[in-house]
Amino acid sequence: MPVSSLKIIVFTGPSLNSKEGMKILKADYRPPIKRGDVLEALKESPDIIAIIDGVFHQQPAVSHREIIEALNAGIMVVGGSSMGALRASELNDLGMIGIGYVYSQYKSGKIESDDDVAVVFSPENWEQLSDSLVSIDYNLKIACKKKIISKKHRDKILNTAKSIYYPHRTYKKIFKESKIESDVIRELSNFLDSHPCDIKQKDALEVLKYIKSL
Repeated sequence: MPVSSLKIIVFTGPSLNSKEGMKILKADYRPPIKRGDVLEALKESPDIIAIIDGVFHQQPAVSHREIIEALNAGIMVVGGSSMGALRASELNDLGMIGIGYVYSQYKSGKIESDDDVAVVFSPENWEQLSDSLVSIDYNLKIACKKKIISKKHRDKILNTAKSIYYPHRTYKKIFKESKIESDVIRELSNFLDSHPCDIKQKDALEVLKYIKSL
């Protein structure tokens, strides 16, 4: 059956807005997933449920039980990028499909906490208002590999980022609190501005491309 004839529900938000998503995959785009949303979706008999973004602390997170119920009903559940990556790493053995870098980081145990992907976002338009630790780490690795910063500076900046509560975790605050030489911060900032990479957004796009390829 062609993917265009399937009923697909995608839960997304700050990682990828629905307008950008629709350019890749025609689907029913909904706000970040919370507990109970999968059970509500099951009433509509979807063929595929994609989980990208979800709530962590604002409301109860989507439960393992409801995702398992969807899998048991024969629904394909795909996850990546944020909450989707976390739940896919936990439920991969039960049939949930994980996609992307963040999923592989959870699956390998290199990251374990929801704090690694958590961000704060506007409830009106889902605009991301803080930076995720997993994206910060990814970008610092690239900067270090390209010798924009030293490993010593990378470790200090990353440890500073980890020490900041996720709603307040922004590059500006991290750089200020790291107390690293201004010329190093300036060079790193210029690099990040000219080579921006939001790994969560990249993974979200991969989730949609995977579904489209079916």
